[in-house]
Amino acid sequence: MIKVVKFGGSSLADAKQFEKVGEIIHADPSRVFVVPSAPGKRFSGDTKVTDLLYRCYDLAVAGKDFTDPFREIQSRYNEIIKGLQLSFSLEDQFALIEEELKKEHPSRDFIASRGENLNGRVMAQYLGFAFIDPAEAIFFDENGLWDEEKTRAALAPKLRETGKAVIPGFYGCDVKGNVKTFSRGGSDITGSIVAGACRADVYENWTDVSGCLAADPRIVQDPVPIKTITYKELRELSYMGASVLHEDAIFPVRKEGIPINIRNTNRPQDDGTWIVESTCQKTGYTITGIAGKKDFCAVLISKDQMNTEVGFCRKVLQAFEDNGISIEHMPSGIDTMTVVVHESEFMDKEQQVVSEIHRLARPDSIEIEADLALIAVVGRGMKSNRGTAGRIFASLAHAHVNVRMIDQGSSELNIIIGVENKDFEKAIRAIYAIFVETQL
Repeated sequence: MIKVVKFGGSSLADAKQFEKVGEIIHADPSRVFVVPSAPGKRFSGDTKVTDLLYRCYDLAVAGKDFTDPFREIQSRYNEIIKGLQLSFSLEDQFALIEEELKKEHPSRDFIASRGENLNGRVMAQYLGFAFIDPAEAIFFDENGLWDEEKTRAALAPKLRETGKAVIPGFYGCDVKGNVKTFSRGGSDITGSIVAGACRADVYENWTDVSGCLAADPRIVQDPVPIKTITYKELRELSYMGASVLHEDAIFPVRKEGIPINIRNTNRPQDDGTWIVESTCQKTGYTITGIAGKKDFCAVLISKDQMNTEVGFCRKVLQAFEDNGISIEHMPSGIDTMTVVVHESEFMDKEQQVVSEIHRLARPDSIEIEADLALIAVVGRGMKSNRGTAGRIFASLAHAHVNVRMIDQGSSELNIIIGVENKDFEKAIRAIYAIFVETQL
């Protein structure tokens, strides 16, 4: 068995955390490829190493002295090395970073990537593993997108040859040979790429929580953990704001059918959450999770006999496309269609869009409603349980929450409800209570 293990910044914030990670890796011989993030916060009010690196870059570009944050970075790594009792130095690497910062046009990506690079070097020394620099094995194409084919051709043989290795997260190499960072989901994406390249049996993603939760703990007190979730369910929840994994971090392993296990570095005995392609495992509840976002606008377009007019929807959507506005949802009726968009994208262009819809589609009327929050209720169990929608609306009515929009996909995997921003938290708590708390 082969496992790829990725550790987040909080898992590698100091020497004590490094020791926990070392114990986790050595506890299972199949954990052979390690993907570390840069050191995160050690305590509330602390600064992440990557943020310190960005601070150095900003000061350097402005022609200001970056000595203080740079010394803080050096101190962080030296404390980790000393705490692990390693006879190892990063002075040559610090010199390279300082040299880059002193250039007339320093590379922001290079500077930002050094947090993971240095942590990877320390981790490799601590574990006695080989070190693989992603700049020599993970590639981006001319459009700045991850080059899957070129990466696999370079990375797969390197992994086979080394047997056990540390591969820093967050960055790779562009077509010109320069270091380039991933825009979102950094180290999570690298871990997924490594898992796909070596065709791992499991991709373990270690963080500071024991897996995914059924609701936002800032809204619902002590929400239950999700034991098993499918890729499709995860996509629905993460799209609606759940803090899990970025979609780009899912694709390389999903393509290979590799399961992801979200684990807690501080509680390695917990099973965590399994993210899988498909499963017959029961959640214990009708729903898998609830997530949502605030600040949407609903644009309601009405026209008699709309359903008989070929191309009407296309003309309406053309107005949004021409103004660079992405569509979030589009529930419709026989004579109406509603286009839901992000308020921040739409507000400054609303009259241009309205004018263009009138010009292209000739509707009878257009109404705009703002301050709309969307809540996604997601669960593979919804398909086999009757009355799910009824229970949702009954819970909201009991909580005195007015439903302003309903949208259910044909897959019966999720139901999206629109409520007023002010009712957002109340609605989530009400839905969670009816589906989870009543079954505890």
